[in-house]
Amino acid sequence: MLNGGGAPKCSCARCCFQCFVESDILGARLVYECVRSVVPDQSATVRGSSPRQLKMEPKKVDPSLINDSSQVVLYGEFLAADNPKVKFVVSLTETDLAVQKLLAPSPVLGRSRQTLNLKDCVGARSYREDDNEDSGAYFSVYFYPLKKRWMSTGVSRQRVEQCFQVASVQDPRANLEEADKWARAIRQRMGLLQPSRDGVLLSEVRRPCRVMLLVNPQSGKGQALALYNGPVQRMLHEAGVPHTLFITERKNHARELVREADLSQWDALVIISGDGLLYEVVNGLLEREDWEQAIHTPLGILPGGSGNALAASIHHYSGGPLVSSEELLVSCGFILCKGLVSRMDLTSVHLGSGQRLFSFLSLAWGFVADVDVESEKYRHVGAARFTVGTLVRLASLRVYRGRLSYLPADDDGDTGAERGAIPTGGGEHTFRNTCSSNNALNTKRRETPSLYGPADSLLPPADGPVPGDWAVVPEEDFVLMLAMYQSCLAEDLRAAPDAALDQGVIHLMYVKAGISRASLLKLFLAMEKGTHLATGCPHLVYRRVRALRLEPYAAKGLITVDGEAVEYGPLQAQVHRGLARMITG
Repeated sequence: MLNGGGAPKCSCARCCFQCFVESDILGARLVYECVRSVVPDQSATVRGSSPRQLKMEPKKVDPSLINDSSQVVLYGEFLAADNPKVKFVVSLTETDLAVQKLLAPSPVLGRSRQTLNLKDCVGARSYREDDNEDSGAYFSVYFYPLKKRWMSTGVSRQRVEQCFQVASVQDPRANLEEADKWARAIRQRMGLLQPSRDGVLLSEVRRPCRVMLLVNPQSGKGQALALYNGPVQRMLHEAGVPHTLFITERKNHARELVREADLSQWDALVIISGDGLLYEVVNGLLEREDWEQAIHTPLGILPGGSGNALAASIHHYSGGPLVSSEELLVSCGFILCKGLVSRMDLTSVHLGSGQRLFSFLSLAWGFVADVDVESEKYRHVGAARFTVGTLVRLASLRVYRGRLSYLPADDDGDTGAERGAIPTGGGEHTFRNTCSSNNALNTKRRETPSLYGPADSLLPPADGPVPGDWAVVPEEDFVLMLAMYQSCLAEDLRAAPDAALDQGVIHLMYVKAGISRASLLKLFLAMEKGTHLATGCPHLVYRRVRALRLEPYAAKGLITVDGEAVEYGPLQAQVHRGLARMITG
């Protein structure tokens, strides 16, 4: 069609038209310009339009003539928002937004073509500037595709904004209507791309999603509020997510807020913090009289703390590679904006005093619990506090005495754990657990307060022996015991690489006494890639269980639930499959 200099090689309109049919949308634009240069626009001559009017008139391409892999929904030519001298050809298909720059001064297409997948798009909006002399309108589209890092290997989600000016006519209202049409069509195509996992469609948060956003300004390095004011607020604006900000002022403030809140005002509860704030939210929801409906409120998490274990797990489940703190925030922000909801396991933990807690992440005793609590003094260094705490504790390795028992999961992977049911009616009925238990190591009986939440049908009485189908660990000297229900223990530690949100399994690991400091350090280094279970360490034992009992022998020590120190002493725990709902990728 064209030679190297861009001049027409033939004067046959039929030949040009045949090439037009066989080319893709951007190639079609190239041929279209060639046809215009050979065959005059007779209709324009008849109308007597001025040259300026001809230039303003939008050029059309019949989508039915375009041989593209996806059907074209919209096609148009727009100016660059930041440079009115630059033009773009834009086409919206069922799955992509294709953008190509027109070369100046010749109105032909450049060779570069950018195709952006709508699965990576979080939103689109149309607007007009405050300048009354500007008759144009604008529409912006926001993408977060996986791209190669600039300064290192691997990929991460990176922000891409495409902004176009619609100025095809002098009427500001008509331009805005055109911009509205494009933004609306892009959002609709996004909504039609329903994702699935294992062939099952994922549900979505209601649109527009009204979000209660809880921020702990003291978490991590104390930067959670700055993260909200920066990238988080921008992403929520791009996705069109209305939200109300709540800043927590003290410990258990979030717990009190969600326990008393009118949840009918909110479609999701999202926290910007470490794992501790979500621990408060989960327990606050299960302390409500309407806990059956409350616990099904979708939860979201954005990393703003030191550990950020659940945020790292959510990122891991989405198939993303190991990322740094800033990249993890962008990834979790993208997941939040997409608004896809999955079931999430919760584990109920009965302490020796009769107190009942709910956990979404982990239960730890020994080395891991000590590092978690003792490293609080290094909070100012962020996630590196755990590395410092690990080295300090390795220098004075301890042995912890106690008895560990557990109910094994079925070998075929089906745990038999009952899924948390999604309520379909008014759901006024609630189950009130009034069972009594006591501290097996104390002679004085303590009554359990009335609690809301599902029944713990797998747990034996606290003062009785474990059932016959339970296993009792023969060893009584341990370095650590770690029960995980999510994949990550920290941003860079994949303690249970095979874990999933909705599995109905507790991933139980313990390290027997006698391991050397060097071997223990190697285990934690291997945990960064999730390969520690394949190291063949004779002191490491891994089991998939449904319930467990821990009875420490020492009078003092540390136990953590989701990284939070709890009452030390004997405890029992049982997993409840799919009890909560989590916004995930």
